[in-house]
Amino acid sequence: MATTFPTIRANTRRDGDRFHRIRFAVASLATAAMILCLSIYGAGYYRMGLAERAESPLHPLLRPSGTIGLRMGMLGVALFVVLSIYPLRKRSKWLSSIGKTKHWLDFHVLVGIAAPVVVTFHAAFKLGGLAGIAYWIMMAVALSGFVGRFLYAQVPRSLNAVQLDMGELETQARELAAQMDHQSLIPEEVIAPLLQVPSRAEIRRMSLIALLWTMLRLDLARPLLVARLRRRVLTGSEKFTTLGGLLKSGHADLESVIDLVRKRSWLSTKMAFLDRVHQAFNLWHVVHRPFSVSFALLAVVHIGVVLMMGYF
Repeated sequence: MATTFPTIRANTRRDGDRFHRIRFAVASLATAAMILCLSIYGAGYYRMGLAERAESPLHPLLRPSGTIGLRMGMLGVALFVVLSIYPLRKRSKWLSSIGKTKHWLDFHVLVGIAAPVVVTFHAAFKLGGLAGIAYWIMMAVALSGFVGRFLYAQVPRSLNAVQLDMGELETQARELAAQMDHQSLIPEEVIAPLLQVPSRAEIRRMSLIALLWTMLRLDLARPLLVARLRRRVLTGSEKFTTLGGLLKSGHADLESVIDLVRKRSWLSTKMAFLDRVHQAFNLWHVVHRPFSVSFALLAVVHIGVVLMMGYF
């Protein structure tokens, strides 16, 4: 039988996702290993006061202008340059044609986590003056980046990362509801807690903090509610091997129903919060960009002062 083009595209997409997971895992492990090694190697030095550090044999290495400290600063600058590529991708046809937006965002978040840690080691955990101001602005940028990544995940998208409108979401919800009507393995009243979300009126009255907390709470509760569904069907030994229903079981029919329930629960939540998420995402852009620009300017000033003072 000849292989169809949709099948080839699907296989290519799966291969691309698998390679991305491998690359991302390797990059994450390398980052964690570097942070762990520096933490162990310099633990004693970083706990010392400024006067004591001058007498430490590690001082020529770990101080901001030391052999390792200076290289941490260079690495920090390189990481921030890498961070700037992601927003540029949205404006560049060439960059936007390379890879998936989600894959780029994964690495953007990883580098956004690694960069502040690297800068902290460069500063040897002692921050003051202009560098201290730039550092805390950097931390505000990193924190707002976590919020932005969470909001991005709340906006339903198709496989090519195009945002879905409410009509498409309602069509998907009806299809999932129709499929669930044909299953008899798990009673509807047991599934109901997974589908409960605040009303549109309640969501409109929420503050931004309450909105973020409610979405986070629902996302964190979903795996626990799914595990409870599994436990109703599994035997005693199966409950143990699946860690109380948190892991997949060997029952194909049960996992098929669980998958439908999880998708419908996720979709119901996203539909309920969609309008407020768009508002919050627009507000996030207003806050995140000025912080990013301010940090970039202060970092350039800091580097300029270091070069003029001849610390290299």
